[in-house]
Amino acid sequence: MKSDFKWICFVARRISRINSKGRTAAASYLAALGIALGVMALIVIMSVMNGFQMGFIDSIMEISSYHVQVSKIQSDLFENWCNKNKKVICALPFYEAQGLMVGNSEKQCASIVRAVPENIMEVDFGFKDKLKIVAGKFNLSSADSIVVGSTLAYNLNLRIGSRVNIAALSGSSDTSLLSTNRQFVVKGIFHCGYAEINSSFAFINFDSGKKILGNSAEEKYGIKLTSAQKDSSFIKEFKNVFPQSKAVGWREYNRSYFGVLRMEKNTLFVIVLLIFVVAAINIFNSMKKLVLERKNEIAVLSALGASEKNVQSIFVVQGIFTGILGGVTGLLLGVFISLNMKTVFNLVSKIQFGIEYFFTMIFNSGYEKFVSENPMFAIYARIPTRIFLHEVIFIFLFGVFSSVAATWLASRNILRMTVTEVLRDE
Repeated sequence: MKSDFKWICFVARRISRINSKGRTAAASYLAALGIALGVMALIVIMSVMNGFQMGFIDSIMEISSYHVQVSKIQSDLFENWCNKNKKVICALPFYEAQGLMVGNSEKQCASIVRAVPENIMEVDFGFKDKLKIVAGKFNLSSADSIVVGSTLAYNLNLRIGSRVNIAALSGSSDTSLLSTNRQFVVKGIFHCGYAEINSSFAFINFDSGKKILGNSAEEKYGIKLTSAQKDSSFIKEFKNVFPQSKAVGWREYNRSYFGVLRMEKNTLFVIVLLIFVVAAINIFNSMKKLVLERKNEIAVLSALGASEKNVQSIFVVQGIFTGILGGVTGLLLGVFISLNMKTVFNLVSKIQFGIEYFFTMIFNSGYEKFVSENPMFAIYARIPTRIFLHEVIFIFLFGVFSSVAATWLASRNILRMTVTEVLRDE
């Protein structure tokens, strides 16, 4: 079996070397190029999609939903349990309510008011990383401090030092629904990667939130874990210790939104996979042509004792060579572009500018001062990317598989000319 594999690989290499210089050379190169372009395009597109989606997801998990939210819990016991749990990075209490905020010029906007500890930036590093302060500071030291999202501040015409009133506020039975006395001073304006948070979230002092929401307001805890993927196991442990309490993971909290993102990504993935279908058809046609051109060699190999399965294996090995060549090339290009998106688009911008400037100087030299780099490339250069290893491996293997499958289909029923016919013609 081992000797069969050796001579099959030897013959496959010999045929590949002959094909690289013969009439089927262009088809062979185009087949590998098709696989390379498919792998490269799919890696880049998935990396960009991951970059955009994970920007949203990270902002939601770190700022809005936490990894796990816990309610109906006894604070002291729960905090002690969290301190001993190695999965927990931090557990912070908060209050939350929906409100109607009134800003300058009597502008009004619906909002989500969240009361958090004033030291949240020092304890929750994920929150600090994703919530970028664009004006002022995240300062909730005073009772009337408030930090608002950038879009919410714009809609309410707020600046640092502006006063804003939470005119209507959902809460407990001992809280006034409407009030003109819930006045706060804007201490900071933040921005994050998710527009919904920027347009609706406002943070106030924890004690102030407890006061304005009433004594019967529900206190919750936001839990950050060492890994967001550990939410399910953490909830199981939590339920064993606190069976009467309620815990909601980030998957459940954002199920509908994350489901839409997953469907969007899968749909795009399937569409881009059509590139491999085109490449596979090209490989199938070129390999079919190769089989017809090698009828004599195939018959001679059969006469020397090679089985139909052995001869077919020769062409399948060629398909593997083609798939690996195209797959590795596409893999390297795709990863390079994904990791150097800014450099690649800046280079493309300069090349486009140089070509345009060159032809302008030749055909209309008086207008060279109007030639400039396309500003869209600067926008493309800021596209976020994120590469997931399992996706890259799957794309590479699928590229190789499409080549092998097309080659196998093309080489079925390979011995259509008998050995005696070949020997008689020779």
